[in-house]
Amino acid sequence: MNSGFTLEELTLDQTVEYRKTVTQQDVQAFAEVTGDTNPVHLDADYAATTSFGQPIAHGMLTAGFISAAIGTQLPGPGCIYLEQTLKFRSPVFIGQEVVTKITVADINERRRRVTLKTVCECEGKVVVTGEATIMLPAAE
Repeated sequence: MNSGFTLEELTLDQTVEYRKTVTQQDVQAFAEVTGDTNPVHLDADYAATTSFGQPIAHGMLTAGFISAAIGTQLPGPGCIYLEQTLKFRSPVFIGQEVVTKITVADINERRRRVTLKTVCECEGKVVVTGEATIMLPAAE
C-alpha cells in the first residue's frame, strides 16, 4: 500500500493517474449503496429513450474515482478531503475506462492544505472536471 506523500514531499504540478473501467456491477452497487435508482442508470429500455440512448454511470460514481486517487495515491492515506467542486461535462457509459488525473495546483504550508486539479476522461474526452482541497496531517 502507498503510504502517501507528506506535505513537504509534494510539488506543484505533481500528477498521478488512477484508472478504472466502469462495470454494470459498479453501477448496480452504487445504486444500492446510495439509493439512487434513477432508471437512466439501471434500465436499458428507459435509457434508450433518453438523449444518451443507453444507460449511463452515476456522475457521483465517476467522481468517486477522484476520491480514490486522492485517498490512495496523491496525497494518499491520512489526508482529509475538505472540499470538491465538480462539473459533469459528458456521460460515462458502462464498459468505458475512466482515467482520473490529480494534479497539485497549490500548496499552503501554513494551513497544511493542498489544492488539486481533478479531471476524469474517457477515451480522451473530458467527462468531469473540478478542484479539491485536501488537508494533510502534521508530520510525526
